[in-house]
Amino acid sequence: MDPRDNPYSPGAGRRPVALIGREREMTAWDIALTRIADGRGAQSLVLYGLRGVGKTVLLTQLALMARSQGWYVMGAEARRGQSVREAIGESVHGLLLEIARPGVGQRILKAVKTALSFKASYDSTGVWHFGLDVTGAEGGGADTGALETDLGRLILDLTGAAEDKGAGVALLIDEAQDLATDELAALLAIVHGANQRGDRLLVALAGLPSLPRQLSEAKSYAERLFAFHEIAILNRAEAAAVLTEPAEALGVRWTTAALERVTAAAGGYPYFLQEYGQAAWNAADGSPIGDTDARIGIVQGRRALDAGFFRIRWERASPAERAYLRAMAQDGDGPSLTAQIATRLKKKPSALGPARANLIGKGLVYSPAHGDIAFTVPAMAAFIDVQP
Repeated sequence: MDPRDNPYSPGAGRRPVALIGREREMTAWDIALTRIADGRGAQSLVLYGLRGVGKTVLLTQLALMARSQGWYVMGAEARRGQSVREAIGESVHGLLLEIARPGVGQRILKAVKTALSFKASYDSTGVWHFGLDVTGAEGGGADTGALETDLGRLILDLTGAAEDKGAGVALLIDEAQDLATDELAALLAIVHGANQRGDRLLVALAGLPSLPRQLSEAKSYAERLFAFHEIAILNRAEAAAVLTEPAEALGVRWTTAALERVTAAAGGYPYFLQEYGQAAWNAADGSPIGDTDARIGIVQGRRALDAGFFRIRWERASPAERAYLRAMAQDGDGPSLTAQIATRLKKKPSALGPARANLIGKGLVYSPAHGDIAFTVPAMAAFIDVQP
């Protein structure tokens, strides 16, 4: 069939035509938005799971939901080596471009002035211009160098401005497992303070399965601030709907055999479903998409995954790190015991510490528990097993 009409779209963070199986999280977010807008309290959200299960897609959807209700939305991605101060600061710029208009109220002017000082706290050479004179406005002071103080002041003034329009501030951070411990601690303290004051702030953090543990280690009260949602693989019915709903909207059906074959091969992972679905569509001559099309789609989809999704990660590893990954692959998708890996590689665990730390830093593995290590992407072990 014509690839220009193909409804499947594998890609990092790209929203599929049918966002299936995440209704619970979207409902929880919608309820929280409504409760906070009505002056009631609500827990923020933590979304955690392996790569390829749709955390970034869901986070984007939550941002759209908040924006549709008039909320001020800031979205950032944590990166190792970059301060969260800079990531959040740059996300504020886009927000201010939307709300900083001549004739705005004093609370928005105050928020703009505070945001300008926050910008100065990490970039003394860059200046934002919004065509507003904030000389006599209140605000500012978000440049002390203390993240909790500066970010807390910025969010306080932004929530005050949002309150004038009956909304709030939504802060969404992807790859939150890459935040430093002190950054997590500062963020949690800000959320805690906002909750105590009744500020209109709602936060969503997305990250690897290690994120809940990292939060609890940063602040003991973290589990009371957030509702934790594991973003897991889709069940068979949900996986089938991911394939059938976009096709049916275009008048195309799947045979039962083809549907069962592709959903089984994908193992419930949304990214794999998009890859296999796209290839099967392109292989089909017309409706329905049959078993032969499904077989071709799986073969071609796996080639695409091997060439991109898996290989990019494999090639980021050094020879020593690849040896570590090969030792992990003996346990399938794991997790593996770090002591067992040391035995397989005939080295002391301490000697493997740098390789393990580098792999965690590169986002290839994570530690689900003390003494354990696991791949961040599904089916990585099978890919490694066939590498020369």
